[in-house]
Amino acid sequence: MAAKSWTSLAGLRAQSLKAWASGALLRELLEPSGAYPRRRPLKRPTAAELLNGYAAVLDWAAELSGGTGAFALETVEAGRRTVGSNQIPAAAVFSTVEDEIAFVGKAREAASFQSLANSLGGLDPRLLEWASRRPLKLLELGSDAVLAARVALWLRDNPSPGIYVRQLGLPGVHTKFIERHRQVIDQMLATVAAEPAPVEAVDPNAVPEVAQSDAALEGGAARTPAARFARRHGFLHPPELVRFRILDPAIEVLGSARDVTVTAEAFASLSLPVEKVIGTENQVNFLALPEQAGTLALYGGGYGFSSLRDAAWLRDCRVLYWGDIDTHGFGILDQLRAVHPHVQSVLMDEETLLAHREAWSEEPAPSRATLARLTEAESALYEALGVDRFGKAVRLEQELITWDWALKQLDA
Repeated sequence: MAAKSWTSLAGLRAQSLKAWASGALLRELLEPSGAYPRRRPLKRPTAAELLNGYAAVLDWAAELSGGTGAFALETVEAGRRTVGSNQIPAAAVFSTVEDEIAFVGKAREAASFQSLANSLGGLDPRLLEWASRRPLKLLELGSDAVLAARVALWLRDNPSPGIYVRQLGLPGVHTKFIERHRQVIDQMLATVAAEPAPVEAVDPNAVPEVAQSDAALEGGAARTPAARFARRHGFLHPPELVRFRILDPAIEVLGSARDVTVTAEAFASLSLPVEKVIGTENQVNFLALPEQAGTLALYGGGYGFSSLRDAAWLRDCRVLYWGDIDTHGFGILDQLRAVHPHVQSVLMDEETLLAHREAWSEEPAPSRATLARLTEAESALYEALGVDRFGKAVRLEQELITWDWALKQLDA
């Protein structure tokens, strides 16, 4: 008996859920395509199956008939020459998109979507175009979509405001809100503006709100997503800062100051008598590095080394990068090499990883990006982490490496 190949009620619901997941059902609410009444064909028993499993066919047909509150069943004749004429289900017909939405249990979400779309349309009818293109995004954002639309309309009406983002005086809108919704704001502005501003591209493999493209590292004054948003829309933006420690007591920068923070522009103009630079993204490691002749320590803070792009004097130094042993640690190393190809990794090897097994943790959102600037050994470890060769999403955070081990490697 081939009952498993026949479209069950659950199978029909799966078809409709697929249409929901693609946004098609919500889009139909805003822009009726004329597809309804919609006929969804059913895989049904053959005449031979009807003859050999008549009872199973009856059960199958009865189950489908029990779901006809949302759809009508279209039937065809079968079995006339074997068991006699029978009408069996051939297709489910949904009269309206609302019926199909109710069938998959999404009526409440659809009502919320329509309410949000109406709110957007009330602000500017052209925003309905954005809602139609991204219906599931609208549902995900909820009321934040309306706030984002207000920001987009404000930007349309106030080009090049010449203020900081945090000075934007819209109720409910703050700097973190704009940081979270930059792309949506740009999309909406592109929909309502006479001359759309370019929409920031998003790398599907990037870390949300943090990872930066090679273009951002290699050119242009605005190196971070927030800085690029500010430049694109005429906002002021605080300068990028570089924090460093002079590990050599004989080198003076600002008198006896050893822990110094300057703008990226000022850092690029320095001329320091150092031979080695150690970059780390962990503050404790940065602060704990011991005195060392001719050496400077840099604090990166995650994907925060873009500020080093213009520091050409680093090319004459031996530059070491000490990051977490996880996929994003190698991602930062790869991006740092986009502007300083001679950077060497340290304490980011398989030997260090295996020697600290008791300190392993799980990386929350491993990267799947293609990294082209790693050495053969680094690439092998990055790929091993990506395929869970050592365990699920294994990571070794740099601050958990024992200091005896770390100092031995750094000295070497």
